[in-house]
Amino acid sequence: MKILLIQLRRLGDLILTTPAISALREHFPGAQIALAVSRECEPLFPAIHGLQKTFLTKRGLRDLSAWMEIRRAGFDCVVDFTRNDRSAWVTFLSGARRRIVSDRLKTKSKFRARFYNEFVDCAMKQMHTADYYLALLQPLGISAGANDPILDLPSAAQQRASSIIADQIHHQPFAVFHPGSARVEKFWEPERWAKIIEFAATELGLFPVLSGGGHELERAHLASIREKLHISVLDFSAQLDLLALAALIEHARLLVTVDSAPMHLASATGTPQVILFGPTNPFHWRPRKSPAAILFGESPEPLRHFQAREAERPMRQISTTAVIDAMRLMVSAPAASAV
Repeated sequence: MKILLIQLRRLGDLILTTPAISALREHFPGAQIALAVSRECEPLFPAIHGLQKTFLTKRGLRDLSAWMEIRRAGFDCVVDFTRNDRSAWVTFLSGARRRIVSDRLKTKSKFRARFYNEFVDCAMKQMHTADYYLALLQPLGISAGANDPILDLPSAAQQRASSIIADQIHHQPFAVFHPGSARVEKFWEPERWAKIIEFAATELGLFPVLSGGGHELERAHLASIREKLHISVLDFSAQLDLLALAALIEHARLLVTVDSAPMHLASATGTPQVILFGPTNPFHWRPRKSPAAILFGESPEPLRHFQAREAERPMRQISTTAVIDAMRLMVSAPAASAV
């Protein structure tokens, strides 16, 4: 059997698709499984086990060569995790006999629904994102349970992290701070980031490491944080590739981050983390098995109960005290395993 999976959303979505890929490989060990993704997700490929082929999409006519290759591949089945115009077109173009999507597409777009012939009763708004992707495999006889992301970090990434730990961190316990995002509404105040970074260094004894992407607004946000710091940090923002960052996070004592790709990387490596949510609902995106303290709105303590319907909340509602208390909690090993 030849199966095409279509995941054209962001990095976090692709990472949360890995439990579905793993379940599919386990159920069909002899199948040829291919994955179509957006170009920004390419760095993750070496860590995803069980794929025989990947297709990069670039939008518009630049996708022509990928479209032709998908058509020629002769897929038997397509599972569309994305459910938008581009993924519907790729599904139709594949010529697959079985074309699977959520039945919510029927209400979203009757025209696009014509491109599919199997519909799964599942709604992303009512489920954790990883569960939603797993649910779409039901027509294939797969009913796997919930799991955190599954990544197999390559040796090159592990070696890069080991070199950093030996040469620049000098084997000290360390914490990674990832304040940035492609969405400015996820930014927390720079002076608050500076305070918690200094707390980690002076009170928790954790060597501070700063990470971030290369987006212009994110770089400016990180620069503002650095200006307010009274201690030195090891700044790897826009310097580490995704999988080297994952390998570094794997060895960290703690990750403090907003809802972003590093949160999902830490979920895959089992690293304790403190996560600041605001414009996104943690019900859909949070880690569930790896240790995590999740802060949302004005709650002084990490959340333990989550609801499918939550209004977005300004990041400024999360207090510095709440983050510091959560960091202290997560550095305690017994507490970390219980959160």
